[in-house]
Amino acid sequence: MIEDLGKVMSLLRFNDRAEIAISTRFLADLKVSDSVCVNGVCLTVSQKKSDAFRSIIMKETLDRSTFSRLKIGDLVNIERSMPASGRFDGHIVQGHVDCRAMIANIIVNGALREIEIKLPANFSKYVTEKGSIAVDGVSLTVSSLYEGSFKAAIVPHTALNTNLFHKKIGDWVNLEFDVLAKYLEKFIKKNDFASLIALRNTKIDESFLQKAGFLN
Repeated sequence: MIEDLGKVMSLLRFNDRAEIAISTRFLADLKVSDSVCVNGVCLTVSQKKSDAFRSIIMKETLDRSTFSRLKIGDLVNIERSMPASGRFDGHIVQGHVDCRAMIANIIVNGALREIEIKLPANFSKYVTEKGSIAVDGVSLTVSSLYEGSFKAAIVPHTALNTNLFHKKIGDWVNLEFDVLAKYLEKFIKKNDFASLIALRNTKIDESFLQKAGFLN
């Protein structure tokens, strides 16, 4: 779950990478080599200054995420890695962004808002109505699914404590699809029905988190 709204303090772009500096109220708790989720992207703290932490963003991440569109002063969602002893809120989010997508519409109804996001055709297989999806690292539930887009409701607390409150129609967001859907796809492609049956009884414990890439 998102813990803080950070701010992009500097951003240097190179041919094969970018270097970003981000301020956050959790700065004192961070150390070099820590993992931090920024707008749904898992970054490593490469340097820590008095006012911000710095991370290197590789080209593959720039190509796949909205980091190629970030600007100095932008607000970003910050989430620290969850310890093995922590409690789950939302759904499992690895910080491995699958793609970026454009906001097609925002519907505001009193304190509630609903966001419609275009869905790239090659990723539609991972989305189902009432399923989970991470939007800029925010765990949301798909409320409606259409041909080429989906909607998700944003409760007031989430809106006020994430950068989704500041998003406009035409803005881009990072999407990460449910990792369980990817496991299922892999098993089905291999006709590995034994693994599918075993998955039914899978416990989310430390061993599962290690295999899913949450723990080193």
